Amino acid sequence: MTESVLIQTMTVERLQELLQSLGYRVTVSGQGEQLQLLSASQGIGFSIRPGNPAASEAEFIDYTLGCALQVQGELPAELPEQWNRAKRFARLSFQGQFLVLEMDVIVAGGVSENYLRATTELWDRLMQELVLFLRDFATAQTPVESTSDSDARQDNVAELEQ
Repeated sequence: MTESVLIQTMTVERLQELLQSLGYRVTVSGQGEQLQLLSASQGIGFSIRPGNPAASEAEFIDYTLGCALQVQGELPAELPEQWNRAKRFARLSFQGQFLVLEMDVIVAGGVSENYLRATTELWDRLMQELVLFLRDFATAQTPVESTSDSDARQDNVAELEQ
């Protein structure tokens, strides 16, 4: 049985290498100490922001994966709540004119590289599910009625009222 080394801190470079090993194109962005990684999945851009600093300089003990989608038009305030009730691991919220999906990854205490790979795969899946969630929501909000369907609904409503 082989003993795996636990990862207890991350650096931007190590995280970039991990994502690239999973097939993501990743660029480092930012100025000074405020670095972040930028990537995309399924044509949707996302960022990876270092979180709490570790004892060693340029290392951190957690990071946040985030995807901000600009909202055009109005979305109901309860939309993020619907997502958050149905999904685990990532939270959806409104931040100004953006709908933001975020997921925290904690390495403090020690995690394996397989864990980091799995959380990245989970993130990718959640982004796909968000697209489907929004598409289903938009479809449900778009009335598609023909005259005969409308007449049939009116007849059903009249029957219920009697």
